[in-house]
Amino acid sequence: MQLKQKSAIVTGSTSGIGLGIARAFAEQGADVLLNGFGNLDEIESTRSELQREFGVQVLYSGADMGRPDQIRAMAELATARFGKVDIVVNNAGIQHVAPVEQFPDEKWDSVLAINLSSAFHLIKAVVPGMKQRRWGRIVNVASAHGLTASPFKSAYVAAKHGMVGLGKTVGIELAEFGITCNTICPGYVKTPLVEKQIADQAKAHGIKPEDVVRDVMLVHQARKEFVKVEELAALAVFLASDAGASMTAAAITMDGGWTQH
Repeated sequence: MQLKQKSAIVTGSTSGIGLGIARAFAEQGADVLLNGFGNLDEIESTRSELQREFGVQVLYSGADMGRPDQIRAMAELATARFGKVDIVVNNAGIQHVAPVEQFPDEKWDSVLAINLSSAFHLIKAVVPGMKQRRWGRIVNVASAHGLTASPFKSAYVAAKHGMVGLGKTVGIELAEFGITCNTICPGYVKTPLVEKQIADQAKAHGIKPEDVVRDVMLVHQARKEFVKVEELAALAVFLASDAGASMTAAAITMDGGWTQH
């Protein structure tokens, strides 16, 4: 198993991409801390199922990724229970769609806080231990919108571009300590967040949801298919493994050819 005796924090991992990555890490032998919102009974069921199925330790933290103090407390919990934090996946994200002149100030602030600042705060919390052990893996989950733009998503696009820049800076800063930092830039993945975006885009454009999928979301994805969570999870496992040691400060697209359109 590629990640045996490693431990990981995966933010935004109670559903969607984050849960897929957390599952893949557990399957590869890593202890995992789940984080996110949702029905607590369902989250506990997921946590216990992963722990039982893969024989690893699985924790849950409901830390609010918009709160730096809660992010630090989550890192401390993982360190106390696992003994160390080897891998961090910054995946937590929210979305709001609106024309820039109508974009609510509080939505801008919350999107930037959860989609970008949370990654900074978690990286800051775990890097001292990684430096001491001279090994660490940081994987940021951005978006094709970290490299290109779409209308009505000013906060999201700004945050994801910032995530790519953060990953490049951290990657080169920590390279000599055996720590890598890379940013995955997926195209559209069929997750609860994207389901909401379909509805929001339909409203913004005044078109049907199925038209949003065909004419807005996948119009630039040459493959004309949603990216699979399992594909992203496999890439995250590679980046978190010893095989990914020479890959750092990279922005890696898995977007069906979208950003090359």
